[in-house]
Amino acid sequence: MTVWDDLVGQERVSEVLTAAARDADALVTAAAADQPLPETSKMTHAWLFTGPPGAGRNQTARAFAAALQCVSPDRALGGVPGCGFCDGCHTALIGTHADVNTVAAVGSEILVKDMRDTVRKSYTSPATGRWQIILVEDAERLNEKSANAVLKAVEEPAPRTVWLLCAPSIEDVLPTIRSRCRHLNLSTPSVEAVADMLVRREGIEPEVAAAAARATQGHVDRARRLATDPAARQRRAAVLKLPLRLDEIGACLKAAQELVDAAAEDAKQLAEETDGKETEELKTALGAAQGGRLPRGTAGVMKDLEDMQKRRRTRTQRDSLDVALTDLTGFYRDVLALQLGSRVAIANGDAEDALDRLARAGSPEATLRRIEAIAACRDALDRNVAPLLAVEAMTMALRAG
Repeated sequence: MTVWDDLVGQERVSEVLTAAARDADALVTAAAADQPLPETSKMTHAWLFTGPPGAGRNQTARAFAAALQCVSPDRALGGVPGCGFCDGCHTALIGTHADVNTVAAVGSEILVKDMRDTVRKSYTSPATGRWQIILVEDAERLNEKSANAVLKAVEEPAPRTVWLLCAPSIEDVLPTIRSRCRHLNLSTPSVEAVADMLVRREGIEPEVAAAAARATQGHVDRARRLATDPAARQRRAAVLKLPLRLDEIGACLKAAQELVDAAAEDAKQLAEETDGKETEELKTALGAAQGGRLPRGTAGVMKDLEDMQKRRRTRTQRDSLDVALTDLTGFYRDVLALQLGSRVAIANGDAEDALDRLARAGSPEATLRRIEAIAACRDALDRNVAPLLAVEAMTMALRAG
């Protein structure tokens, strides 16, 4: 099983990256032997991966990182880079490779202080691997200062450093950065391809896999979670019942509160799993005795960790809300399809009775206004509007139609 097997429906991109990884070998070999570099190469020092949510931008970048660090003996015999089994591939894929550094937004932005150490690291030689790789998972969340730090590093890269940037679209990245990157755009995989992956890789029953892939419309990660996590299926079922409950103002406000509370509970569960462990590990690293006081001068470091954890909880809550809003959008999209006389591409077949009821009770114009209200709620959350206020405004708009 190669690293490319995880890329669902991205055969063209896999071919490009495989060729680049082969040429990367030639570059490393030429540099080690002090030979002239190849005149033509498909490898470059900076890559930009774009595509819609669920297309697998981060997975593609990480697979490429693994292929670049692959140390399989078969490579010398012409094997495909990225065997998936060697130490280089394995550690790059699980995130423990010493020369693959990942940067992800903890809150709504990637701050310059989060990038400083990474940029400095990009100018060092690889410690154990073939390349020094910097993977920025949320390049669209770089603010002005952190983007400028990345720009300088991409403009004047170290010879054995590769930058891998991931963003929803090319417009989400500064023109000065994207002009220095090789751009690869990923497409949304087909429902059939996602269902096939769930059956082959996760051992899911074909009927369950098909339903999960159809419900998420090709979003690989959400389809996997929906097919394997009963709690995720329960949350989705609760969201799909919401449109039938909005018959009065009190019900709208109650439904909004429930959505926000469910998202907050998700954030709390993640915090319980990670915050305590991070705090104890940092205290140990700072030299605190078991159950004892922290050394002098370390309070600021602990405060930075607490601030980071708080930003992460906020983002987790909003990401969870975004999943619910995506499910609602898909629900009303199905209602609109029924109102326009189409049943071909219904995503939420398990809620067909509710879809039929709402389709008969309203008009296509009202359904479009409801879809716009959901989009407005997402925009409000992006602008840091209080989640409860944004969701209450949305549920009231869904009731009004």
